[in-house]
Amino acid sequence: MKAAEISKLEIGLQQLRLDLSETMKNQLINYLNLLDKWNQTYNLTAVHQNDRLVKHIFDSLVILPYLQGDRIVDVGTGAGLPGIVLAIARPDLQFVLIDSNAKKIRFVKQVIIELSLSHVTAICTRVEQWKTADSFTSIVSRAYSRLAQFYSQTALLATSDTRWLAMKGAIATDELAEVANLSIEIIPLQVPQLEAVRTLCIMTQFKEKHGSA
Repeated sequence: MKAAEISKLEIGLQQLRLDLSETMKNQLINYLNLLDKWNQTYNLTAVHQNDRLVKHIFDSLVILPYLQGDRIVDVGTGAGLPGIVLAIARPDLQFVLIDSNAKKIRFVKQVIIELSLSHVTAICTRVEQWKTADSFTSIVSRAYSRLAQFYSQTALLATSDTRWLAMKGAIATDELAEVANLSIEIIPLQVPQLEAVRTLCIMTQFKEKHGSA
C-alpha cells in the first residue's frame, strides 16, 4: 500500500471516528493486499484497486456502531465483506462468515489464517440449508437479497433479541412493506469519500407486551 493510500485510510478512520490500533490498520492493509493477489486469479471482486479503501473498508466499517451483542454472522460474505473488516476492528466478538461460493470461502479461510483471526469462522453453505444449534445477536448482510428473504432465510439463527443489519443502497417502499411484521429502523449512512447512497436497515422482532387488561 502506497503512502497516499495509508494517508487516505487514516483520514477515513478519523471521519468514521474510529480509533483503531496499528495492528488493526496493518491487518486491514494486509487484507486488501491478499484480496488483490487472489483477485488476479479468482476474480473475487470487481472493485477497482483505486476504490478498494472506500468500497471495501470504509463501506464495511460504517456499520460498526450498530452491531449488537457478541455473536455476529455475516450472510453472503463473498470475499469477507463486511465480516472480515468488522472482525479486524472488533477482536472481542465472535464472527461466522457464510457464503455458498467455494472459492470465496477458500479465500476467506486463508485470510483468517494469515491475519490470525482466531475469533472468525468461515463456512461454505447456503444459509437456509445450514444446520446449527447456534444463535446470533446480530445478523449482517451486504446487498444480499430483499429484506423479507434475508429475514426468512436466517430466522432460525435468531433469538427474540437478535438484530438484523441489512446494508443497502436506496430501499424501495414495496420492499419495506414485505417486512411490516418486523420493527424497522432506516439509517442513512455516510461512507467517507463515497457519494453513492448507502442505507442501513435494522430489523428486530416486535416484543409482546405483557400486563393485566
